Amino acid sequence: MALVFKSTMKKPVIQRSPCPISSTLDILGDKWTLLIVRDMLRSDKHRYGDFLTSKEGIRTNILADRLRRLCDHNIVEKKAYQENPLRYEYHLTPKGKDLAPLVNAALTWGLKHLPNVSLPPTS
Repeated sequence: MALVFKSTMKKPVIQRSPCPISSTLDILGDKWTLLIVRDMLRSDKHRYGDFLTSKEGIRTNILADRLRRLCDHNIVEKKAYQENPLRYEYHLTPKGKDLAPLVNAALTWGLKHLPNVSLPPTS
């Protein structure tokens, strides 16, 4: 495993191999991360509570961890929208928006090959 520091990342990534698919999965490959990205892209969700309303039922500790990971990799940036108490909105960076083709490919593949699926709501 290689420890890699890149100037655009806040934390190092431990790579299992130099394979770009493997390295991408190290960041996005759990069952929650792309759903959060999906919600930002397709449902215009940006606040912590917004993500909790998704049908998949992500737990709060998992959501906090995945948002932190996405921020650490500059896929998402957080911006305060309220000071007392301090609350944040999460928005895709240009790097995060580049995930749209991946999300759309997964959507298209699922519609074509999986039974009992439908398009997720857009709002």
